[in-house]
Amino acid sequence: MSRVMSKKAVVKRLMEDWGGRFSAELGIELESHHSEEIFKWFLASILFGTRIGQHVAMQTYREFVKRGVLTPDGILKTGWDGLVEILDAGGYVRYDYRTATKLLDIAEMLNKRYDGDLNQLHEEATDPRDLESKLMEFKGVGPVTANIFLRELREIWEKADPLPGDLVITAAQNLGFTTLGGKNDEERKKILLDLERVWEREDLPYHFSDFEAALVKFGTEQRRKKHK
Repeated sequence: MSRVMSKKAVVKRLMEDWGGRFSAELGIELESHHSEEIFKWFLASILFGTRIGQHVAMQTYREFVKRGVLTPDGILKTGWDGLVEILDAGGYVRYDYRTATKLLDIAEMLNKRYDGDLNQLHEEATDPRDLESKLMEFKGVGPVTANIFLRELREIWEKADPLPGDLVITAAQNLGFTTLGGKNDEERKKILLDLERVWEREDLPYHFSDFEAALVKFGTEQRRKKHK
């Protein structure tokens, strides 16, 4: 993508080439605010949060859809062996045992602490950073998974306001949207402001979270080429 293009043209081309939110691509309706849809995205985010290809994560999520295992109760009822089977069918082979255990632990804690409702977790959080901390209380949910999950909830949950992740920063630098490297939280806050200014100024018919998702996809491709 050429740097001589106007920023509006660059953003427009980015969206055309890479598309928007992963959740929308997976048929998850986050705008509904329904607990069931929020949990579906949490499940998908957990799959994305491991060092595995985006295609494999999406394919594996679709296996959960195919088998109707899309709620905390559904995960608990399926059990460890059943979850491993679903994960393997989706190609999630390297992390199948570990992820099956993680999903069972998360479903059990979510039911016990928040009545199976992530919207309740959001309500109990005092601010964006507390929201991230509460998510990371789930065993196996670290900063990467929390960031993936909250990024696409930015305009849906009031307290969802994650800082840009490494892939977003890589893409933003490459496209000339920021000159900062994101070496600390203060720089990442400034990068987020840079991106929000670009988005507001260009006034394109997408959500900001669509823009972020496109940056993630582009950043993934840039990283792949670098390590090829």
